Amino acid sequence: MQTRRTFLRWSGGAAALAACAPRWLRAAGADPFGAFGLEAAGKLKPRASASIAASPLSVGYETLDRQHFDPAKTYALAAQLGVKWARCQTGWARTEKMKGQYDFGWLDEVVDGLLKIGIQPWFNLGYGNPLYTPKADATAVGWVPVFDEAALEGWKKFTAQLAAHFKGRVRHYEIWNEPNITNFWKPGKPDAASYVKLVEQTAPLIRQQVPDAVIIGCGLAGIPMDYYKKCLAAGLAKHVDKISYHPYRPVPESGYDKEVQTMRELLEQQGAGRVGLWQGENGCPSEKGGAGALRDVDWNETRQAKWLTRRILSDLRLEIELTSYFLIVDLVGYRGSTNWKGLLRGKDYSPKPAYFAYQNLCALFDAATRKADLAIKVADKDESKVVTASFLRQGEPLYVYWTPENLTKDMPPKKARVTLDRQLQQPALLDPLSGQIFKITSFDALPLLDYPMIIASEKILAP
Repeated sequence: MQTRRTFLRWSGGAAALAACAPRWLRAAGADPFGAFGLEAAGKLKPRASASIAASPLSVGYETLDRQHFDPAKTYALAAQLGVKWARCQTGWARTEKMKGQYDFGWLDEVVDGLLKIGIQPWFNLGYGNPLYTPKADATAVGWVPVFDEAALEGWKKFTAQLAAHFKGRVRHYEIWNEPNITNFWKPGKPDAASYVKLVEQTAPLIRQQVPDAVIIGCGLAGIPMDYYKKCLAAGLAKHVDKISYHPYRPVPESGYDKEVQTMRELLEQQGAGRVGLWQGENGCPSEKGGAGALRDVDWNETRQAKWLTRRILSDLRLEIELTSYFLIVDLVGYRGSTNWKGLLRGKDYSPKPAYFAYQNLCALFDAATRKADLAIKVADKDESKVVTASFLRQGEPLYVYWTPENLTKDMPPKKARVTLDRQLQQPALLDPLSGQIFKITSFDALPLLDYPMIIASEKILAP
């Protein structure tokens, strides 16, 4: 368990700031933005999850059905992260080890542990059970109960028991995980019509127990448009309230705007504009190698933190209803290696730079911050491609900009002229990696980086 002394050592101290500052910031010394004529104006104050009323920001607590980490060791830091949601996998194989006998004790501990610190769990309902699919291993990961009638009946009974047991604590249910890839649709080949049939048979069982349940469909690996279209053609939108997807990619913005637009247009064509989009699982490793998506890219902890800020703000600028970062902690021993995507290091559960970056975004982008259509123009001498977004927080403008460069190139800062459509009182610049706030006296030479800079009045950044 994290002791109070350990937690204080890792949160907010000089060691934490040094750990999360990019190399070029550390090299610049105590005033890393001095070359831009910016005067330090304080630091963004983190907010505990329990102190935030609502938010679209989530963190992954997946793989506990396979006991890949100790959730109790994460709660002290998760409580201070500021997210309001956590994606949890339900673990049929871990729960029903004898037919007809259900032990939810392990999942009770996770759900109650998260609720206690102000984080709402949402369930990914998925994976099989070797009691009903003998060819599967002990976890039955990816083994779907649609190829055998007995397995399907066992699945239905488990679903009903699960929903009844957690009624009043959990109402958001995502049905299956990444059904569009072979590893998670065993022993057959991925088939959209079969997946929709599973949703059609599963969703009513949840709603019978939880009448106000929110049903989430797809849980797609990537954004496979052909599979998605086939799901909609098979009637998926009639059974779900949200569509979820997992857009793993080294450059978060690559093709993303168009894909989101197309997904929404296809829903509209089905008369299902009410169905919202959830980015349900996405993360970035903090080093090259290991296991899981993006493992072969040359990452480090700073690049991971930059990637996270770009992923989350890309989702917020496109008004994705919920965006979830995978994962709370590295998975040591995952598939015989380590999945390095954690916000916390797997060996000692200490926070990485990405933890502090997410903490800073959580403090500022809760439900009180809304997407707005305000104008911001950013120009530098190299005519760099720039992504921009604008928001309103407490009625005050908040502007974001960055260049979507390849994160493995460690782009040095550029000077850019920034033009806003509104005049700010005491304008300030926030670096979300360090949480440092700087006064802006001129918009003619602000830093343009390969991760977001945030402009707002000082009273918004440092109330």
